[in-house]
Amino acid sequence: MASETPVRTRRAGAFDIRLIIALLTGVYGAVLTIMGIAFTDDAELQKAAGVNINLWSGIGMLIFTALFVLWAVLRPIRVPVSEGDETPAE
Repeated sequence: MASETPVRTRRAGAFDIRLIIALLTGVYGAVLTIMGIAFTDDAELQKAAGVNINLWSGIGMLIFTALFVLWAVLRPIRVPVSEGDETPAE
């Protein structure tokens, strides 16, 4: 049997695109939720057939953000560490 040396890996961390997407959708979701709660008047509700669309879309985006963060935490992306890299593997 040939013995293979295990490949050292580390987490992608802040460079994980899922966290960047979660940050962007989280900011937009928070803004829409605040707009839906505090700044929606009756005229805007009438235009949207009585649905507070800012509130519901903001809540949806916050749920989407939570799912992306959960996904990134439970299944982190592992990148190989080269021989000359000084960062210790986790």
